[in-house]
Amino acid sequence: MLGLLGYIVESIVFIEKGKGEILGVVIVESGWGSILPTVIIANMMHAGPAERSGRLNIGDQIMSINGTSLVGLPLSTCQSIIKGLKNQAQIKLNIVRCPPVTTVLIRRPDLRYQLGFSVQNGIICSLMRGGIAERGGVRVGHRIIEINSQSVVATPHEKIVHILSNAVGEIHMKTMPAAMYRLLTAQEQPVYI
Repeated sequence: MLGLLGYIVESIVFIEKGKGEILGVVIVESGWGSILPTVIIANMMHAGPAERSGRLNIGDQIMSINGTSLVGLPLSTCQSIIKGLKNQAQIKLNIVRCPPVTTVLIRRPDLRYQLGFSVQNGIICSLMRGGIAERGGVRVGHRIIEINSQSVVATPHEKIVHILSNAVGEIHMKTMPAAMYRLLTAQEQPVYI
């Protein structure tokens, strides 16, 4: 498959598990604006089939499972498909390896250019189609972790807005799906499927 930024390499992974055993993953949406709208592995159950296999990583995007494409499907549908595999002993996943943190580069020549996204409490909640943020890789539903190498994890909303509204030139941001961030920071309890 050819992506906007070059080749996207899919890997095929087989997971062996006991019949009646869950796969042992938590999945979240990749976020609106991602090149491939699908689900991402956000967590793996300790000693569960996914973790035991040693073949999956947090951040991996699942393209298909047992031949059923998950691309473009709602999260709840993808969860139902995975739950429906409970009685199978082997599961075939087509995945794209992705780090859990996305690096974004926005090029803003000067303050007259709108960034083209809105943020609430560190989470990107809307994105202007065709704007400089979308071209830079910003995704709706992602939590901003860093702006220009400065952590904004514990930064108040007003300060994040101030940093962004005054930034010009190359703006480097690190983001991750907000649901994954909440799981990794123990703000939410994982529900494994």
